[in-house]
Amino acid sequence: MEKLTYTHNADAAAVIAQTYDTPPLAYVRSYGCQQNVNDGEKIRGVLMDIGFGVCDSVEQADLILFNTCAVREHAEQRVFGNVGALKKLKEQNPRLMIGVCGCMAQQEHIVEKLRQSYPYVDLVFGVDGIDTLPQLIAQKLQKHKRVLMEPAQRPVIVENIPIRRESEFRAWLPIMYGCDNFCTYCIIPYARGRCRSMPLDVLQQEVSQFAAEGYTEIVLCGINLAFYGKEWGGSLLDAVSLCCQTSGIQRVRLGSLEPERMTEDLLDALAALPAFCPQFHLSLQSGCDHTLKEMHRRYTTQEYAALCAAIRSRFPVCAITTDIMVGFPGETDADFAESLAFAESMQFAKIHVFRYSPRTGTPAAKRTDQIPDSVKHTRMVAMQQLAETARTAFLSSRIGLTLPVLFERERDAAFHNGHTPDFTPVKIPAEKEKKSLRKSIFYVRIEESDSACCFGHIVPKDNANSSQKE
Repeated sequence: MEKLTYTHNADAAAVIAQTYDTPPLAYVRSYGCQQNVNDGEKIRGVLMDIGFGVCDSVEQADLILFNTCAVREHAEQRVFGNVGALKKLKEQNPRLMIGVCGCMAQQEHIVEKLRQSYPYVDLVFGVDGIDTLPQLIAQKLQKHKRVLMEPAQRPVIVENIPIRRESEFRAWLPIMYGCDNFCTYCIIPYARGRCRSMPLDVLQQEVSQFAAEGYTEIVLCGINLAFYGKEWGGSLLDAVSLCCQTSGIQRVRLGSLEPERMTEDLLDALAALPAFCPQFHLSLQSGCDHTLKEMHRRYTTQEYAALCAAIRSRFPVCAITTDIMVGFPGETDADFAESLAFAESMQFAKIHVFRYSPRTGTPAAKRTDQIPDSVKHTRMVAMQQLAETARTAFLSSRIGLTLPVLFERERDAAFHNGHTPDFTPVKIPAEKEKKSLRKSIFYVRIEESDSACCFGHIVPKDNANSSQKE
């Protein structure tokens, strides 16, 4: 795997300084997964490195950049709708630059649509082009022509890209790029390429830098996180252990996981790491074995259920969350009923429900047994109702527990807000004149819950017992 190092582009910075009388502002909006969130943070960092500031509204911006997701049709429709809404803003301000990047920009038909139907879009580049953004902007400003990069994949990892993070204490760290699975419905292997793991020495540098900057929590993420280290005989445990052993890092959690490589030996090792957070997002997609086979998923519902049982036996207080798709081509009423029943039996902490949408270039999109939208909607409603019931039951199950809570920003004057290790949201009353609890961990006894979060009070650490109820 080739490694490149990002360097400050002085030429691009000079072009920007000569173009604007005051530092220009950029509005960056990211759609999709944690990987995209991190990509958006890097985009902001690169823009600030060459002289841009950041803003929170399109009306203030000199550059508007949509960092896109291609997993589902709805995400693409939102992007095209938001880009279309900018036409009038561009007419009012011809100097405004509008850009589209990310997974959507990795697809030829999307780039062609932007080229033909959105002539006011100035910049287009793919997921591997963040480090090239300075020269793309300079090229646009100097030549006064659109810069639309053709989809391409660069088998490289670019190190030291500057980052403007959204959180002051939690850092998202992609360590796994691309995917080798080629599920029949998914465009990601085509958009982001094959599996590529961040080398451990680079990971060590990244995590040490985060700790030096005051971050206490690391979220390891990737398109196919469980396959970390596959290319060189490593494993996800290597990455988690390294992070947990880094001084200053108090919590290490994982992003979305594929179930196949989550072995019992791995779970045993994770359970022995005090800083590891027992939050497992295990992507299910369907609770029907026939549908899983048609999706080219590499496990059965029996294997999935056994993995969840193994997790719960090692982590008595944990959260298992998932994604479930409804309306996959060929899914019968009986298949959906089977999926619904399995999802109910698993007692998930949270379920992300979504409708299947055809992705151009995937095998599932070519099938002739597509499910009508009306049927997808009916199934979506039923699965969402189950998801809401499961979420409420999970939060209620926390009543009586005493758990460590890392407090975050106060969203209102009445409460301090934070999360437990398994990412259960917790609120405690905010006392008048009491200092902020942000970036601090306190033990909280959970006393109430509703459909969205838990409520409690801080208790002395000596009285805390996170594994038993009173």
